[in-house]
Amino acid sequence: MKTILITGGAGFIGSHLCEFLIAKGYKVIVMDNLITGSLKNISHLTKNKNFSFIEADASEHIDVEEKLDFVLHFASPASPIDYQKSPIQTLKAGSLGTHNTLGVALAKKATYVLASTSEVYGDPLVNPQPETYWGNVNSIGVRGCYDESKRFAEALVMAYHRVHKLDTKIARIFNTYGPRMRKDDGRVVPNFITQALSNKPITVYGEGKQTRSFCYVSDLVEGIRKLMISKLYEPVNIGNPDEHAILEFAETIKKLSGSKSKIIFKKLPEDDPHKRCPDISKARKELKWEPKIDLKRGLIETINWFRAN
Repeated sequence: MKTILITGGAGFIGSHLCEFLIAKGYKVIVMDNLITGSLKNISHLTKNKNFSFIEADASEHIDVEEKLDFVLHFASPASPIDYQKSPIQTLKAGSLGTHNTLGVALAKKATYVLASTSEVYGDPLVNPQPETYWGNVNSIGVRGCYDESKRFAEALVMAYHRVHKLDTKIARIFNTYGPRMRKDDGRVVPNFITQALSNKPITVYGEGKQTRSFCYVSDLVEGIRKLMISKLYEPVNIGNPDEHAILEFAETIKKLSGSKSKIIFKKLPEDDPHKRCPDISKARKELKWEPKIDLKRGLIETINWFRAN
């Protein structure tokens, strides 16, 4: 049985990844400081003999006694509300956290997987975004703490790969949604669903012409697993290329939830990307992976979870 350390494993994506990998026969150790994660996300796993939890900050000294086969670094605030509230912790998660977890992987001779982000592309001038695009990022803007922490993390991972010959992977994760998202997360899916279910105004920023591409979480974790066991070491986009305007997305959620909400418009936040859509040609070719869950099906699952919780 292979053992995996997942930092940030009590978060939205991390918890689904834990569940998925345990079902695939792995032993999973979660490390999380719970700054944005929650024990509720992993409570159903605590009685599983192949699961354990360590409350710790990956940006501080890490000590894991067990033999490790994989280290997955998923620890970081990921929503604009969270990382603008905690910019220093976000920068530390991407820099010190990445350095520490790479050190553990090197010491354990483990494969390393970095959870990077589509935000490395910033407000892109190319659409869809291929892995070869270098991005258009405002390093000193309010989103820079997240964007640049991940860009630095990618550079550090590649340095460890080149200098220490460490087996590394970089997943550039695009907008992901599904059960266990926090209702106060601040991102578009929980915002719209929470507003729609309470029949409050659905808040669209700008004119709603900006686009996003939404990947259901079960598709995403399958893509992460395929990347994890692949021979690839350069960044790979993991996301859904089905692109939607935000206003269209708000109307879809309103309809699927049976909401009586009105759609209102507010000023577009600083440095909010106008386009966001992955080119997943590389994942399709090299990983034989692409999303399977269509938007309507995924949203119904997510709306039902929010309604129940």
